[in-house]
Amino acid sequence: MKKFLKSKAALSPVVAAIILIAVTVAVSIAVAAWMGSLTIGFMDSTAELTIIGVDFTTGDAETGVIAVDVTNSGTNSFTVTNVRVNGELSSSWVSGSSDTVAPGASDTFTIMQQVTAGNKYSVAFYDIDGTLVGAYIATA
Repeated sequence: MKKFLKSKAALSPVVAAIILIAVTVAVSIAVAAWMGSLTIGFMDSTAELTIIGVDFTTGDAETGVIAVDVTNSGTNSFTVTNVRVNGELSSSWVSGSSDTVAPGASDTFTIMQQVTAGNKYSVAFYDIDGTLVGAYIATA
């Protein structure tokens, strides 16, 4: 029986330690790469619209006005391409100076919309790539 156990081959302790270290380094590199790819999304520049206030002027679709004061609180400038009021795309809106708002800059967007006193209105602004950059709900 002793002869059978002596013929068994095994790894030396040095080779086993080298293999364990190599596996540990490979796994740590893989985890570091995975974590790095997760954090890239958090470090990107952003465009974020902060709505300071909304003023309503009642009237019909041609004389009713929703004036929205905004500030770009993000790190990128953005261009407003779509404005939605209560989920519907608004075709008649204008900005005070430009459709593009630089970081830290403020502007006023005027939306020609039928406004009824006492009704709630949801106003949403979308960037050139279709990203929602700001939304606000207020009562006229």
